[in-house]
Amino acid sequence: MNANEIREKYLEFQKSKGHKEIPPSPLVLENDPTTLFTGSGMQPLLPYLLGKKHPEGTRLTDSQPCLRLQDIDDVGDPRHTTVFEMLGNWSLGDYFKEEQISNYFEFLTEVIGLDPAKIYVTCFIGSEKYGIPKDEEAAKIWQKVFKKAGIEAKIAEIGSAENGDKRGIKPGERIFFYDDKENWWSRGGGIETTPKGDPCGPDSEVFYDFGEDKQDIEKYGQSHPASDGARFMEIGNQVFMQYRRNDDGTFSELEHKNVDFGGGLERLAAAKIGSFDVFKISLMRPIIDKLEELSGKDYNNNTDEMRIIADHLRGAYLLAAQGLSPSNKAQGYALRRFIRRAILKALDLGIAQDFLKETIAPIAEEYNSLPDNILTNRAGALEILEKEERAFRQTLNRGLKEMRKLSRRGGAVEPKAPQRGCLRNAPRQDPDLTGYDLFKLQDTYGFPVEVSVEQAYHDEIKLSENWRKEFDEALEEQRNRSKTASKGMFKGGLEDHSDMSTKYHTATHLLLAALQKHVDKDIAQKGSNITPERMRLDFNVDHKLTDEEKQKVEDQVNEWIKQDLKVEFAEYDKDYAKNELKAHGSFWDRYPEKVTVYTIGGPENPASREVCGGPHVESTGKLGGKFKIKKEESSSAGVRRIKAVLVAPDEN
Repeated sequence: MNANEIREKYLEFQKSKGHKEIPPSPLVLENDPTTLFTGSGMQPLLPYLLGKKHPEGTRLTDSQPCLRLQDIDDVGDPRHTTVFEMLGNWSLGDYFKEEQISNYFEFLTEVIGLDPAKIYVTCFIGSEKYGIPKDEEAAKIWQKVFKKAGIEAKIAEIGSAENGDKRGIKPGERIFFYDDKENWWSRGGGIETTPKGDPCGPDSEVFYDFGEDKQDIEKYGQSHPASDGARFMEIGNQVFMQYRRNDDGTFSELEHKNVDFGGGLERLAAAKIGSFDVFKISLMRPIIDKLEELSGKDYNNNTDEMRIIADHLRGAYLLAAQGLSPSNKAQGYALRRFIRRAILKALDLGIAQDFLKETIAPIAEEYNSLPDNILTNRAGALEILEKEERAFRQTLNRGLKEMRKLSRRGGAVEPKAPQRGCLRNAPRQDPDLTGYDLFKLQDTYGFPVEVSVEQAYHDEIKLSENWRKEFDEALEEQRNRSKTASKGMFKGGLEDHSDMSTKYHTATHLLLAALQKHVDKDIAQKGSNITPERMRLDFNVDHKLTDEEKQKVEDQVNEWIKQDLKVEFAEYDKDYAKNELKAHGSFWDRYPEKVTVYTIGGPENPASREVCGGPHVESTGKLGGKFKIKKEESSSAGVRRIKAVLVAPDEN
C-alpha cells in the first residue's frame, strides 16, 4: 500500500465513521498575515475548535498539505521534511476518547495492516499543582484495544523525556505517561503557559517501533517513545480538548469536548514499508531514483544531498503549482530558496545540467490526486521553475567569471584537498583567492562558497590555508549588518523585522546571557533563527543541559523581563568595547573600528552587553510575555540548540 493509497483509505475510513470530507486549504493563506504557510492540519480548523460552528457539522476529515520552514536546516536526516501531508479528523463536541482511540487503532491495524505489536502510545501524567488528573481514561481505553489484539499493555510512568532517556523501557510496557512538555496541548504550549479563556487538554501520541537495534544509546540514551533516537517514530497525535483555563488561572472541564487528530502521511507510509527513512516511500522514491539516474551515484552514499533535493523540489512544485512565483520577499523568497538549494545540492552530485524538468515530472504525477482548488496552476508550474533555474545558472556563470578575475589579482589560502584532488601535482605558488574574496562571490554574485572551492581546485587556483575562517568571519559580519539593513528574509537570523521578531531578537540576548550565567561563562552564539512565532539559538557547550539548568535559565530570563530593564545602545571604539566594557562579541578582529553595543540593564552590572546591529525593544518589559523553552537538543558536535517562545504571562 503506497502513500496515495493510504490517503485514500484514510478518507474512506473516516467517511464510513460519519465524517464529512472537507477540502484542504492552500499552502499560502491569503487572509492570514500571521504565518507564511499552512503549517499544520489543525491550523485552518482552529476557529471551529475554539467554538465557531462548522457548516459541514461536527465530524470532519481531510488531508492537508503543510509546509514548515522552521526546520529547513534539519532536512537531510531520515525523517525531517519541510513539506508534509497531515491526515486529520475532528470531533466538534461529538465523540471523544473511546471512539477516537478505537477507530485509529482499527485503521492502523486492520485497514493499513500495521503489526499491533509495533505500536506504542503515550498519555498525560497529570498535574497535581493545577488539579488536572492523570489521563487514566485514555490509558484504560488503550489497554482494552491492545487486549482485543492479543497484547497485554503494561503502563509506565515516565514523567519527563529526560527521565525516559535514563530509564528506558521495561518488558511488557506499551503505554507511557509523560508530563505536559510531551502530552499536553494548548496554544501556549505547556500547562502553565496555556492562555486564559482557551480550550486545552491532554493528548495521546501513537508511535511505531522500528526495532531496538535502531537506537543510538550513546547519543540519545535509552529508547522510549519520546526519545530523539531512531527506534520510535510518531505516526499520530490525538488531542483531547477537555479543559478550559479560567480567568483565575485554574482549569475546569468543558461542557462540549473536542477531538483533534493529526497523522503524518509520510510517516504512516514509512511505517507501512518498515523503514525509518521517509525518503524511501512512494512520494519520495521516484525523485531519488531520478537523481540516481542523472548523477550516476547511489542514494545510500549521498543521502543528505538527495534528501534535500527531494524535499525542496516537492515544496517548489507545490508552491509553483499554486501560482506562486520566485521573488525576494515572503513566500516568493521561500520558493526561490528551495530551487536554489536544490540546484546547489545537484551540483554536489555532479549534475551540472538543467534537471528540474526531469525531476519535477514524478512529483507532479504523485500529486495528481490533490484537488484543483489547491493546485490551481499545475500547467504553468514547470515553466515557473525552469525560468528560475535558468536565471540562477546564469548567476552561477557570472560568479565563475568573477572568481577567475579575482584569482588573477592574487591574495588567498589553501584548505585540505577535497575528494577530486586536482591540486595533487599543481605547482607551488603564492595564494590567489582569500576567504574574503570567496565571500564577495557569494554575497554579490550568488556564487556559493562550496562551488567556488570546488572550481578553484578544478582550475588549480590556490586557496589560503585559513579560507574557511576568513569566509565565516565575513559572513558573520554581513549577518550583523543585515539585522539593521533589512537586506531580505532569512538573513541575520531574523525572518523579518516585525514587532514579534524584534521581541524575539531581544529575548535571544537575554537567553545567551542567562546561559553564560548559569551554565558556562564561555558559551557563545553559534547561530540563530528568529521568526514571528519563535526563536532558535545555537550555542557551544559540551553537554546536554539538565532540567535544573534549563529551569534556571528560563527563570533568569523571566526575572529580567519582569524587571523591565532598559535596552540602550551606543557606538564605541572597538578596543574600548572589548577591553573596558567587556562586551560580548564573536569576531573582534573582523569588526570595524567603531562598533554598536547594546546594553540591557544598568551600566554597572548589566544583564547583557553585546556587539549587535539591532533591532531591539526599548525595555525588557516590552517583550510582553513569559519566556518558555520548548526544546533543547543537539545541533552538531559540541553545539546545542534551544527553541523558545514568548507566551501570554501567567499572573499566578
